[in-house]
Amino acid sequence: MQIAIDGPAGAGKSSIAKSLAKELGILYLDTGAMYRAVGYKAMKLGIDTLNEEKVSAMMDDIEIKVIYSETGQHIILDGTDITEHIREPEVSINASNASKHRKVRDKLVAMQQEIAKETDVVAEGRDIGTYVLPEAEYKFYITASAEERAKRRHKELCEKGKNTDIEKLAEEIKARDYQDMNREYAPLKAAEDSVLIDTTNLNFDEVLSLILDTIKDKGKRNESN
Repeated sequence: MQIAIDGPAGAGKSSIAKSLAKELGILYLDTGAMYRAVGYKAMKLGIDTLNEEKVSAMMDDIEIKVIYSETGQHIILDGTDITEHIREPEVSINASNASKHRKVRDKLVAMQQEIAKETDVVAEGRDIGTYVLPEAEYKFYITASAEERAKRRHKELCEKGKNTDIEKLAEEIKARDYQDMNREYAPLKAAEDSVLIDTTNLNFDEVLSLILDTIKDKGKRNESN
């Protein structure tokens, strides 16, 4: 089983995908976290993530592992757990910049496709249904207004003791949306056969139930055919 969940930053994809995978008893794969690892490494090395040549050269010597434990998913970059650092706003922008480059996407997509070949998976990102797993049986595009996404991210960061300006977060989210939707290679967009879910006025349980019901209904139709 392959379930693809796409959508812009801060729409709630990760939380939904995690719970969905747990509910179905299958693997959760946060592909966005892999791009964040690339952006994080470039930042630490002082590499401009808009410089395709330098970022591409960096990809020759990078190791990213997705490890699952009782505490959840962990991103291991070159042997170091960077999970706690990859959700910072600056990392988000650099991840978006780096994701434009063909060598970055080719390398990470190959890793993601290999994982999905070996096991049932809920894969979450920005181009899963259109590019990474175009043959996925179930596809969802989860979105919300930029203002609502900024509120959610602000709350998340405050809970971690990081004080941020909510208006600045909203502007950063809009900037990332524009970058992701307008990049030349594998841009963010909803697959034609995906189910669109706007979570602006929905709570977590409502979204999860809607997705589970959709999967069950489609599964019943497939069985009857």
